[in-house]
Amino acid sequence: MRGALSRCTCVRPGSLDEALALLAGEPGRWTPLAGGTDLMVGLASGALEPRAVLDLGACEALRGLRAEAEAFRIGALCTFRELIDAPELRRELPVLAQAARATGALAIQNRGTLGGNLAHASPAADAATALLACGAELELASVRGRRRLPLEAFFLGYRRTALAPDELITSIHVPRPAGRSVQLFRKVAPRAAQAIAKLSLAACAELEDGRLKALRLGLGAVAPVPLRARRTESLLAGRALGDLPRAEAREALMGELAPIDDLRSTARYRRRVAGNLLEAFLEGLAGL
Repeated sequence: MRGALSRCTCVRPGSLDEALALLAGEPGRWTPLAGGTDLMVGLASGALEPRAVLDLGACEALRGLRAEAEAFRIGALCTFRELIDAPELRRELPVLAQAARATGALAIQNRGTLGGNLAHASPAADAATALLACGAELELASVRGRRRLPLEAFFLGYRRTALAPDELITSIHVPRPAGRSVQLFRKVAPRAAQAIAKLSLAACAELEDGRLKALRLGLGAVAPVPLRARRTESLLAGRALGDLPRAEAREALMGELAPIDDLRSTARYRRRVAGNLLEAFLEGLAGL
């Protein structure tokens, strides 16, 4: 059955404190509304029928993007267009700016928010893939206080997160690269815009004295959650750029993936292309 906001109780709190108080008063009742690009689709299709909607649009504490000494602080209501248009972010974290540009099309980028996208917890989310490669952390808040959580610990299963019923994502903290960084975001999809990924790969490599000092790999649509490929990272960290074991790394990555066959692609295709993307990235590093 198709749903509509007119059949819901809708409240627009004037501040973050007011929003958190409402959530604490009736945990589990409220469905937060940020950009609405996922919620409105769920309502229209009948897949979602919330009883009460908490419109966060007036919570100014959830807005903004600023470069701090060691990290970018991105408010949960920051839109994908704001990410794309931020010059410092594009310069230092092009992987995240590229992922934002690959999300939906112009209308989605103008309206959709980073916090809402992460709370939706799609395993194919473009921004989540890039943020995993960046080593991002989330700040979560409730009337009980605030806590920080690595992004990879936030995703518990298919569309399940560590967000408590009385909590909201308030901001995303993304470390600024301290040294030489080589980054990649690659989305494989049927078309350039308005398409869900068949798979995606994001990589952030830190280089020092001809070696791969550290590597972070994020992958989308290859597991029930956006995936951080920790074992593959550990295999490659510290290696000389001219001696990166590409075949061994590919094999390690295959052991971390858990893709499925669905309408967009097959598990076999996803495995093969993910391996190809990783090898191509490592081959590029070897030439530096």
